Amino acid sequence: MNKWQKFYDSNPVSATLGGHFLLYVSVIVVLFLAQCFLNDYVLRIFNNILIFIILAVSYNLINGVTGQLSLEPNGFVAIGAYITALMLLDEDSKLGMFDLADPHPFVLSMNSELLPALLCSGLVAAFIAVLLAFPVFRVRGDYLAIVTLGFGFIIKILAINNPEWTNGAIGLNEIPNNADSVVGGLRSLMQGWIASPNIPEFLKESLAFVYKHSFENGADITVLFWSGILAVAAVILILQVVSSKYGRAMKAVRDDEDAAIAMGVNTFKIKTFAFSTSAFLEGVGGGLMAALLTTIDPKIFGFELTFQLLIIIVLGGLGSTSGAILGAILVIGGGEWLRFLDQPLVFFGTDFGTYPGLRMVFFSLILLVIMLFAREGIMGKKEIWDLKPRFFGIFGRRA
Repeated sequence: MNKWQKFYDSNPVSATLGGHFLLYVSVIVVLFLAQCFLNDYVLRIFNNILIFIILAVSYNLINGVTGQLSLEPNGFVAIGAYITALMLLDEDSKLGMFDLADPHPFVLSMNSELLPALLCSGLVAAFIAVLLAFPVFRVRGDYLAIVTLGFGFIIKILAINNPEWTNGAIGLNEIPNNADSVVGGLRSLMQGWIASPNIPEFLKESLAFVYKHSFENGADITVLFWSGILAVAAVILILQVVSSKYGRAMKAVRDDEDAAIAMGVNTFKIKTFAFSTSAFLEGVGGGLMAALLTTIDPKIFGFELTFQLLIIIVLGGLGSTSGAILGAILVIGGGEWLRFLDQPLVFFGTDFGTYPGLRMVFFSLILLVIMLFAREGIMGKKEIWDLKPRFFGIFGRRA
């Protein structure tokens, strides 16, 4: 047993908190470096991957860990996106934007910075999930899938038919995404360091370089910052839940719900807890998506979004959190990497022309091959720390 393992065994709380702190500091450094050295296109893909990591690990909790075939993510993502967008837009912007009907007085009163808007989005989505759990979990299996699928369609229809709340089919645009006190505090802190006479000159130059690429000339790290921080927080939260007694109860429900009931597990309570936790993170992810896109409308939140998330968690491995992360990277990043197939194909000087949709054909073939050779997904039900359990103990999970 090495010194670190002895320290962790004698101080598990301190070691875990220290591990989390180091992780968040490392993530912040990586985010600022990415902002400095990646171009706008790659940054947008990176940001999108982080958002889909939040959505994937949360969807995996209800679908993979708890074993409930739920097809509702697009509904909760839409709720989070609209709430965040309405809270970020000021009153004048709403009055000028709502063409189909005058905005509701409550809509006009909604206004906040990005982080409170994201938290409100998550809480509203979780509250709706708790209310929805009472009728939804009266059924199981395929019937549950049909009921939750209908929820997503209902949210989309409500968004279209209530223009005083959502601006109808037109949607919301020019959503501001740079109003945040935390990132503003980091900006002021960096300004103070750059102006301080106590900071070495070489360090000032490095800070000035980071500041220029993060806050000047139209650059803004706000959405990327919160996407990264909340992605890490979502992963840690899901891992803590899965490794707790509630997580073990969720797995019991997944493996045999009748046996779990016979053993005294309150299956409704467990499923509702998983459902509402998943909905909270999906609402937050939807809010980040709205802030990243700066334009939303009901068409964005169709069943295709749920289907994409389903592909991600099945590819990574149902029940595996690290598999969901890997699936999000492969599906979102891989789909963009193959975009060259939509361009004119030239081989050895011969122009073969353009084949619309060829990218998705190749992407589908790659997914098919992967699933043929890894029928439970890339990770199955395993996690990365099953390979290196001691290292991942610092993040709160012990082998």
